[in-house]
Amino acid sequence: MKAFEIDTRLGEMLLADRGDGLAGLWFLDQHHFPPEAPQWRRERTAAISEAEDQLNEYLAGERHFFDLRLAGLGTAFQQAVWRRLQAIPFGQRQSYGEIAASLGKPGASRAVGAAVGRNPWSIIVPCHRVIGSQGQMTGYAGGLERKKQLLALEQAGAPRE
Repeated sequence: MKAFEIDTRLGEMLLADRGDGLAGLWFLDQHHFPPEAPQWRRERTAAISEAEDQLNEYLAGERHFFDLRLAGLGTAFQQAVWRRLQAIPFGQRQSYGEIAASLGKPGASRAVGAAVGRNPWSIIVPCHRVIGSQGQMTGYAGGLERKKQLLALEQAGAPRE
């Protein structure tokens, strides 16, 4: 695995490339940071550079979706949740219950929450768009303050009807 640390306006992050796609993007101080990351070879790859460029465009309000090849490991359920997160439109929010129902598992809100928390592609797979059933701000591996900043950035750049 090759990885490279980048500095963003939200803090330092680590991008990892498995060779067949982007393995992850994590804040260095977030929950669920991969314990094996210190052993990864520090090298900037073409996939890492492209991800960094797209991330910077997103944070500047110039990009509303990511077009990157992702190659993460997870259970079938986690992968289904992560794909579903990618379907949440820019500037919109969905609850854990709505996601569970859309997967045909209306009673699986907590399992969806666990899968969302293990999302290896912070921001790129927009887990920050997931909220509680009453619209309340809920956990985010990168911290609630970052989640609020990401939602505010999207609200400011969301298309007007």
